[in-house]
Amino acid sequence: MSTRPEGLSAYIAVTAAYWAFMLTDGALRMLVLLHFHTLGFSPVQLAYLFVLYEIAGMITNLSAGWIAARFGLTSTLYVGLGIQVLALLALAQLDPAWSIAVSVAYVMCVQGASGVAKDLAKMSSKSAVKLLAPSGDGLFRWVAVLTGSKNAVKGAGFLLGALMLATLGFVAATYLMAAILLLILIVIIFTMPSGLPTGRKGAKFSEVFSKSANVNWLSAARLFLFGARDVWFVVGIPIYFYGVLSDGSEAGNRAAFFMIGSFMAVWIILYGLVQGFAPQILKAASRSEADLISDARRWALLLALVPGALTSIVLFSGEPSIWLTSILIVGLLCFGAVFAVNSSLHSYLILSFTGSERVTMDVGFYYMANASGRLLGTLFSGFSYQVGGLPLLLGTATALVLLSALAAGRLRLS
Repeated sequence: MSTRPEGLSAYIAVTAAYWAFMLTDGALRMLVLLHFHTLGFSPVQLAYLFVLYEIAGMITNLSAGWIAARFGLTSTLYVGLGIQVLALLALAQLDPAWSIAVSVAYVMCVQGASGVAKDLAKMSSKSAVKLLAPSGDGLFRWVAVLTGSKNAVKGAGFLLGALMLATLGFVAATYLMAAILLLILIVIIFTMPSGLPTGRKGAKFSEVFSKSANVNWLSAARLFLFGARDVWFVVGIPIYFYGVLSDGSEAGNRAAFFMIGSFMAVWIILYGLVQGFAPQILKAASRSEADLISDARRWALLLALVPGALTSIVLFSGEPSIWLTSILIVGLLCFGAVFAVNSSLHSYLILSFTGSERVTMDVGFYYMANASGRLLGTLFSGFSYQVGGLPLLLGTATALVLLSALAAGRLRLS
């Protein structure tokens, strides 16, 4: 389809709103993780803080496709931004005098609301690309730009969150983010151009379950792919780095926050940049869709080599050391680059496999699987690190990538 001027304007507006959301989402994740770690939360308790976030994402994605089909994509985008503002305001009300059990329960609920917000915004923006972008290679390029820039912005959010925690403190940082996001929401509401569908009254909830084998297998591959990332990303590696970098003093904590936030930011930004170049890396313009489908399995197998190698190194390394930490940093950055190509290819394939008439349904179902994978990784992250340390953490990541490759191998040209 051709790119209409109003379609391009709507795409830019949706992308800008999504950027703003992901900046606060990345900052919030870093704020919560590091703040509660300094309060004495164990790795498993830290993982609990994100569990409801991922569960809410699963439920939201399953229903958001129907909601968007029924009420329109702009409605789900605005609601997502609005809920995130309320979640930030609620998080600022956390009382340090509360017990750990009460604090965990409260933050889990707030994080659940944030999970709903994030996936409403994500489903809206990703579905909009299918409806507004040109077909063929143009679709892959638009998807790559949206996903790549989003993750680069989220990476900046990780660094922003660590810096705000070290300089402003937890409460002031959450209030500041809420105020900025509210301002952006107001601007977007009054400036959003036409170009997105307004909804279909006859849409049925049962339509969210796809009958396409390709959509289902790709969703399974996505589940294990993101489980493999979050099993080390959410709790294990940040806490390992904190143990290596901080001496326990206030100054040591600030320095560790900055270095951990910088690493997480660099990882996400690199991930986003590589995603943006995925069409060129895969030479998508000169290759058939059948070739790209086959690439989903090949790139997953390539990805499995990285955590597999790191697992072997950690097993024979003994105690934490500077050289081991350096190898982990380089290895995880390599993981991020290869993971980015896998992720970007998946994001293109889901839009290629679905039709315009049910794009919100299939995208919602696919990102429900994405959230399920993050939930799986989050649960394994705290548990595997606490039980078996880095070797079990990285070994679990390797196994999950191999399962993703197995599912991707079932994709076929329709």
